[in-house]
Amino acid sequence: MAGAALLGGCSVTVDGKPVGSPHAAAPSHPTRGPAPPPAPTAPSPPPGAIPLQPDKNGYVFIETKSGQTRCQIAVDNVGCEAPFTNSPIEDGVHANGVNITADGTVQWVLGNLGAIPTVTIDYRRYDAQGWTIDATAEGTRFTNDRTGHGMFVSLDKVDTY
Repeated sequence: MAGAALLGGCSVTVDGKPVGSPHAAAPSHPTRGPAPPPAPTAPSPPPGAIPLQPDKNGYVFIETKSGQTRCQIAVDNVGCEAPFTNSPIEDGVHANGVNITADGTVQWVLGNLGAIPTVTIDYRRYDAQGWTIDATAEGTRFTNDRTGHGMFVSLDKVDTY
């Protein structure tokens, strides 16, 4: 009964038709909710970085100038294969691969990238699939442009951040 009384008190009906002026302006209040925020944009490549184009599957394959390290670069991760001197033991042998995701998760693996179509990089800065690659004689640094996570890869050590 109390619910019916509350509803009855909130209802008003007025007979007639709404009439507008031909010169009436649109309402000054928004008729919809606020516009959605703009979609996040991909970070732009660092100045001076040489762009490396992905294949049709979204991968960039590189080989370091020394020829000792090969890597597969995708939007979400970078995986490198090399004869590492201090890698952890996986299934009784030293791991020959390391993978890092854009969120900083690292995994050591055993495997072989196979006959990938690599591009040999020089000691320069490159951009591939949202990763900045800084190649030097000491090793190669991969940094995800969006998250800042990455890894430094050399035969003697792999540092992740």
